[in-house]
Amino acid sequence: MAFLFILPTWPIDVWTSAMRKVAPGLDVRAWPDAMGRLEDIEYCAAWLPPPGVVKSLPNLKVIMSLGAGVDAILKDPTLPDNIPIVRVNDPDLTGRMTEYIVLHVLMHHRQQRRLDENQKRRVWDSFPTHAAKHLSVGIMGMGVMGADSAERLRDLGFRVAGWSRSRKTIPGVESFAGESEFDAFLARTDVLVSLLPATADTDGIINRETIRKLSRKGPFGAPIVINAGRGRQQVAEDILAALDAGELHAATLDVFTTEPLPEDSPLWTHPKVTVTPHCAADSDPETICAYVAGNIAKHQRGEALDNLVDRARGY
Repeated sequence: MAFLFILPTWPIDVWTSAMRKVAPGLDVRAWPDAMGRLEDIEYCAAWLPPPGVVKSLPNLKVIMSLGAGVDAILKDPTLPDNIPIVRVNDPDLTGRMTEYIVLHVLMHHRQQRRLDENQKRRVWDSFPTHAAKHLSVGIMGMGVMGADSAERLRDLGFRVAGWSRSRKTIPGVESFAGESEFDAFLARTDVLVSLLPATADTDGIINRETIRKLSRKGPFGAPIVINAGRGRQQVAEDILAALDAGELHAATLDVFTTEPLPEDSPLWTHPKVTVTPHCAADSDPETICAYVAGNIAKHQRGEALDNLVDRARGY
C-alpha cells in the first residue's frame, strides 16, 4: 500500500518529509517524479490535481484534501465519482483562522491602518474610539471555524451573529439561517466576515447588492468586509466600486479568484483594502500529515472516515 501527494503548486519535499516523519512505516510517493507502480497507490492527498492524474490510479480508495475546503480538488473534471473525499478539520487550522478573523476585526475596530499612516507622517492624532459592544459582526458560514471565531469575538464584547444553511445554537451569538433570513442578517451587520464553503450557491455572494444591504448604523457609517473563505465568493469590481462610492468603509481580503493576485490588480494599492496572500489558516505540514495518517489508519481498520465530503453540497 502506498500514499501519493499530488501538489503541483506546493513545496513537495516539505510535505513528503513531514509525512515520513509522522508515519515512518508509510510508503510515501510524490507526483510526478516519484510515483512508482500506480497499482500500489491506495490513498492520495491532492491540491489542484491536474486532470487525469487521480483517475490514473486504479486502486485508489480515498482522496484527501490538505485544506478545510475541497474546491481545489473538485475542479478536476476527470475526478472519479466513486472515491470518497475527506477534508482536514484540525484544531490547528481552526485556531489559525480564528486568530486571523479576530486580528482583522480588531484592526478595523481600533483603526490600526489610520494609526500606521499617522506614524509614517509623524502625526499625533488621538482620535475618538468606540467600545467593541458598539460594533456588530456578522459571520457567513458557521462551521467549526465560523463558530470558533464567533465565540472569540463574542468574548471580546462584540455583538456577533452567524448566518448559515441551517440554524446554529451558540450562547451569546444571534443565529440566522437560510435565504429567507439573509437580508435581516445583513441589516444588523457592521462587519461582514465570510467563511463560507465554495459552492455554486455562494459564488459571487459578496457583491454590490449584498454590500448595500449591510448596516450603515455602525460607528464608521459604512460597513467593512473580511473575506477569508474563497475568492470566488467576492466580486472584486463591486467591492472597489462600493469603496469608492463610500458604500463600504474598508475591506480585508485573503482570497482571490486568481492566485497569486496579479500585480496589476487595483486591490494591491487601494488605500481602504488590506490584502493578505491566502494565509489566514496556513496548513502546518506535520500537523496536517498527522491528521491524514490518522484517517488512513482509521480506514484500514474499517472505521468511518472523519470529515467525509458531500460532493453534492461541495463540503
